[in-house]
Amino acid sequence: MNDYSYFLTEGLIWLSLLITVGAQIFINVTYKKFAQIKNKKNLTGAQVAKTILLANGLSKIQLTQTKGDLTDHFDPRAKAVTLSTAIYTQTSVAALAVAAHECGHVLQEKDNFRFLRWRSSLVPVVNFASYAGYFAIMVGLLFSSVSIFWLGILFEVVILAFQLVTLPVEFDASRRALAQLQKLDLCTMAELPQAKKVLTAAAFTYVAGVLTALLQIVRLLAIFRNSNRD
Repeated sequence: MNDYSYFLTEGLIWLSLLITVGAQIFINVTYKKFAQIKNKKNLTGAQVAKTILLANGLSKIQLTQTKGDLTDHFDPRAKAVTLSTAIYTQTSVAALAVAAHECGHVLQEKDNFRFLRWRSSLVPVVNFASYAGYFAIMVGLLFSSVSIFWLGILFEVVILAFQLVTLPVEFDASRRALAQLQKLDLCTMAELPQAKKVLTAAAFTYVAGVLTALLQIVRLLAIFRNSNRD
């Protein structure tokens, strides 16, 4: 591998790391800032979620809490919205924003949002690809097998496709969340831009995921290209 190729692949590694760490710092700083600002309605994340679910005829959706930070999610198979303890119990602007966002995913399922369907269908494929992809790539590089290497790249492309499909799912859930907060009078007009900042920071982590997945493919192609030259 020549000096240019070495610096290219090393540069891509550092760029991916910078994007990932930068996105994590951004969401953590933004979340902590608005986690310290109490919302004027004095509503917990659990109360916000319950209000949105009931207002949209979704009383059968379970609402539970779990440990950890930013571990909030909606499980369409279990029909449950799970909020982290801080989001579930606190009355911060961050809590109402995150809780509303997870309910946004429930509304997507109710409306049969196509990107959510596509993402759900890709989950088992991505789980397999995340393991098989690296194995195929390593075997392809080790034995200079073009076909096996490209199989590994195909798995990486599947992961990238999953990341791309995730973007509209997350952005749409945030859009629905803000609409529900305003429609149901769950926050003041002054708090709406603050909630949007929390959701925008969270969305940036998914954008970072797309960029790092793309850079990973470019880096692997560069490595394979140079390994065949040597």
